[in-house]
Amino acid sequence: MPSDTIPPPTAGTDPSPWHARVSGTTVFAAALMIFGGAMALFEGIAALAKDDLFVATRHYVFEFSLTGWGWVHLILGIVVILAGCAVLTGALWARFLGVAVAGLSAIANFLWVPYYPFWALTLVAVNIFVVWALCTGMHREAGDGRPA
Repeated sequence: MPSDTIPPPTAGTDPSPWHARVSGTTVFAAALMIFGGAMALFEGIAALAKDDLFVATRHYVFEFSLTGWGWVHLILGIVVILAGCAVLTGALWARFLGVAVAGLSAIANFLWVPYYPFWALTLVAVNIFVVWALCTGMHREAGDGRPA
């Protein structure tokens, strides 16, 4: 057997800049994205069903109908779930997408505060933590390729 066909012992261990090993913080952020996306999805379904759970506000600057907010949360929830699943792959583009989508979800839930304050603020906090965790994971893993 020729020696040039045997791969060197370090073959396949060099971290790619596009696919890094996934740290615990990144996995936790992805799990929170999937959870937060599912909650936004349920929030959207409840708003589309015109549930009595939501408070009707008047003279609110971002006054959409409950159906309009329902569609916003439904679509954003689906996108956040898909981005959370993509973050689990360790792809760099998925992390950037996760930061962007979690930021949009935080903004949407902040605008949703007059309709369901406690739940909206909880999801804002979850999304802000996701953004922090994804950005911190990128910074820690960028140096030497080893998870922090």
